[in-house]
Amino acid sequence: MPICVFDVFADGTTEVPEDRALTGPGRYRWWHFDLADPELATWLEGVLPPIPRGALLQPETRPRCDRYGEGIMLNLRGINMNEGQDADQMVSVRMWIDDDVVITVRMRKVFAIDEIRQLATQGKVPRTTAAFIEALVSRLTHRVQDEVAKIARLTEFFEDDLEDDSTPIPPELPETRRSVIKLRRYLEPQRYALHRLVEINLPIIPEPDTLTLRELANRTTIAVEELNALQERLITVQDEHDLHVARKQARHGYVLSVAAAVFLPLGFLTGLFGVNIGGMPGIDDPYAFAILCASMAGLVVVMVLILKWVRWL
Repeated sequence: MPICVFDVFADGTTEVPEDRALTGPGRYRWWHFDLADPELATWLEGVLPPIPRGALLQPETRPRCDRYGEGIMLNLRGINMNEGQDADQMVSVRMWIDDDVVITVRMRKVFAIDEIRQLATQGKVPRTTAAFIEALVSRLTHRVQDEVAKIARLTEFFEDDLEDDSTPIPPELPETRRSVIKLRRYLEPQRYALHRLVEINLPIIPEPDTLTLRELANRTTIAVEELNALQERLITVQDEHDLHVARKQARHGYVLSVAAAVFLPLGFLTGLFGVNIGGMPGIDDPYAFAILCASMAGLVVVMVLILKWVRWL
């Protein structure tokens, strides 16, 4: 059974049909299914050709737009707004659009579709299939832009932190980089799919709707370009933090090297004079220890001067 089905009339009113026919008496009929519906495949087999039927039933999809006869096979992705799930796990919607029918299939809840469904119950659904596409793409694109803007603000925060060398690497940085990669994975082909949708010359998409869809495609392109820039900026932030860590390690290693250079001859002397064998000088001299300490202090001064001369200090 479909999640919802509406007959949409030219005046914007809707009715819930009682039959299972593909089309109805209205301007168009909208069917909305869950892919897990066990009756979906059987119903589609009786109303659609194999190619668009297969496109709707695919378990894994990527954004695409292809013409089939006088209809359009359209797959799009949207920001995942389901509770407990990551936004970058983009939800998919599979569509078959003709002049008098729209079929949408989902795997997870798509809030943009759900908004249109609420409008349909109020008699405010888009009046044509082209307007339906426009309403859906507009909502999907708006949510994408909001998510990209959120990542942009977080990236600016990371960049501001770079002004303080003592700031540790933000724990959110790796996850943010992964989010950008995941979003680009789907939005890059979605940009091409929307431009392809604009270029398709079919009567179901008249010129005014084409202009609106072209603007939405351009907004998606801007979002993809922003993600490309954010990816580079996040890589730069990561590189800067790595550089700060490397500098700290180099500074610590430098200090240890200088200390080793100073104390190495002192360790040699203390080890040499610490042997318990006969013939060691100063064993019976009460001032021998003081002389040894003074000699080592003088050696430290000599070592420091040598290190400055070779520009280690």
